[in-house]
Amino acid sequence: MSHPPSPAVPARRTRGAAAALTLGALLASSLTTLATAPAASAAETLLSQGKTATASSTEGAGYAASAAVDGNLTGTRWASQWSDAQWIQVDLGASKDLSRVVLTWEGAYGKNYEIQVSDNGTDWRTVKTVTGSDGGTDDLAISGTGRYVRMNGLVRSSGYGYSLWEFQVYGESGGTPPPQGAVRVTGSQGNWQLTVGGQPYTVKGLTWGPAMADASRYMPDLRSMGVNTVRTWGTDASSKPLLDAAAAHGLKVMNGFWLQPGGGPGSGGCVNYVTDTTYKNTMLTEFAKWVETYKSHPATLMWNVGNESVLGLQNCYSGTELENQRNAYTSFVNDVAKKIHSIDPDHPVTSTDAWTGAWPYYKRNAPDLDLYSMNAYGDLCGVRQDWIDGGYDKPYIITETGNAGEWEVPDDVNGIPDEPTDVQKAEAYTKAWGCITGHQGVALGATMFHYGLEHDFGGVWFNLLPDGLKRLSYYAVKKAYAGSTAGDNTPPVITNMTVSTPTAAPAGREFTVRADIRDPDGDPITPKIYLSGNYANGDKRLVDAQYRSLGNNTFAVTAPEKLGVWKVYIQAEDGRGNAGIETKSVKVVAPPVAGTNIAQGRPTTASSAQASYGDCPCPASNATDGNPNTRWASDWADPQWIQVDLGSVRSFSRLQLVWDPAFARAYEVQVSDDGQNWRTIHTQTAGNGDIDTIESGATARHVRLHMTARGTGWGYSLHEFGVYS
Repeated sequence: MSHPPSPAVPARRTRGAAAALTLGALLASSLTTLATAPAASAAETLLSQGKTATASSTEGAGYAASAAVDGNLTGTRWASQWSDAQWIQVDLGASKDLSRVVLTWEGAYGKNYEIQVSDNGTDWRTVKTVTGSDGGTDDLAISGTGRYVRMNGLVRSSGYGYSLWEFQVYGESGGTPPPQGAVRVTGSQGNWQLTVGGQPYTVKGLTWGPAMADASRYMPDLRSMGVNTVRTWGTDASSKPLLDAAAAHGLKVMNGFWLQPGGGPGSGGCVNYVTDTTYKNTMLTEFAKWVETYKSHPATLMWNVGNESVLGLQNCYSGTELENQRNAYTSFVNDVAKKIHSIDPDHPVTSTDAWTGAWPYYKRNAPDLDLYSMNAYGDLCGVRQDWIDGGYDKPYIITETGNAGEWEVPDDVNGIPDEPTDVQKAEAYTKAWGCITGHQGVALGATMFHYGLEHDFGGVWFNLLPDGLKRLSYYAVKKAYAGSTAGDNTPPVITNMTVSTPTAAPAGREFTVRADIRDPDGDPITPKIYLSGNYANGDKRLVDAQYRSLGNNTFAVTAPEKLGVWKVYIQAEDGRGNAGIETKSVKVVAPPVAGTNIAQGRPTTASSAQASYGDCPCPASNATDGNPNTRWASDWADPQWIQVDLGSVRSFSRLQLVWDPAFARAYEVQVSDDGQNWRTIHTQTAGNGDIDTIESGATARHVRLHMTARGTGWGYSLHEFGVYS
């Protein structure tokens, strides 16, 4: 993963760990087999979206035929009555040359059906018959002309009706097809442009997140957003479905090549670019293989070698050696560029970093690059001045940008990065595009971050469609690229989110969350509450919270048992495939215990204690010092014990054990008057860690926790061992 640079390096253009989250799935999906690249084909246009659709029947008011042509692949659908012989048709408005129909089925799909076309909506001719469909997505090549296109259902797959998320018809619209031919960086100093087949081309792109194999499902949506380019970080056999789908929809692909130590998952460790000729030769051979494979693919726009490695090398080296490695790395990038040019003279080569301080290395060592690339977020608009100050003689593309990341926002009241609101995120994309287009003749466009679907900590921070739900940022990008969002149904807007006890929510007890939520289109809103333990336990998933509605967008949420800083999310969905998402942090603390902790500060001993591991030494006294940030930790063996001397015989009514992740699954609470003869007052055989509040009292001088079965492979570890009078 990439990290914010050291103090000696400007931090403003660095992409950090949160943004890198979404690369893991992308890079992990690069292991399938190769097929032959297709020949160039005529560009298709999605003809059906937003057109008038009718159907033989509907299951209810929420499942109208229009829902199958609204461009929403996951949120709205047409559903028929529960019988055979049902149909849905779309009026394209005029006769069109037709090339393809894509049916994205819901679970209730058509097993046997016909695709029919008509010039008048009355007289139909069948252009495709399908038998034995297995649902999912049916991508059907057709030919012919017509104004009306119909799916005529013959046999259902189940006892339900027919149901389509989307009914998409493609063909020739009569517009100008996307340019084809050689891609060039043309012009002169400060007056450059990218051309494709001699035609000017401004990159209006997004980084690619879904599985490569699913590309055909999402390309129509990208096209509707005005996107003309997608960027990948790795190129291999798995890239072919993406390239094919992009070409079929008139989009281009910036084909990436990954080099260690890149800026996210997949970096694989530290390479010595000065001495490791084996690694460099292996990569050079591998990259050349895929350039040869895809150089003639109509979707190929350019080649991008490496991602954030000049910056990332600081995580491997320092001082003079770091300088040597950065020079060696950029020299190797130049070797790759020369090799690519020898195989493919018709597509430019670039290299991406996340720090404009990398550009002097490229300027010095990589003259064969055709242009530079930069990942920049919160201070994207400063790239222009850095380019001017550096006296560079090549244009650039912004290969990642969006809202400010974890590494460049102020901390909130709990000391963690304060995530921007949805409104602020959308404004950031708009501002970014303005700064890119404002550097005319030098900035040649952008592939903004990120067309991703992950619904987790990083996905909510950066993705335009977490869980497939469109956010305000999605529409900000669409307006920047397509020029308008007129007629679009847009997401709910959440403002003024608050948490009742942001710095002290007792574990396992309720705290209150509220916000103002409105929908610009007046759609009914369904709010949901999620929690993320990213800062508490490293789990980046969003998990369903236990909560109850108090009315007026106010919710009583049960705090997790695990102590630490959590994030709580309100997700407001409109039933039209859109969502507004806001988040605040909440610090989960041990529940207050009535009475006085008579163990605090008293002499405490244990069977063993970790002397030096992680944050240790971790003596027994740490468990009774009243500080929840310190801990006692035992050796990694059973059994173990920890005991406290109360100084005299004292009466107490309860205990509280605040466990570290290394907890006890089985233990006994024992007491003694003399420290020799013990009696058991409480037994636990199925402990789950976190916090145990034990309502067992006694009168004694010594209290001991005797642990016999660990809950993990580590030892036993307690932050607090409280005894309350």
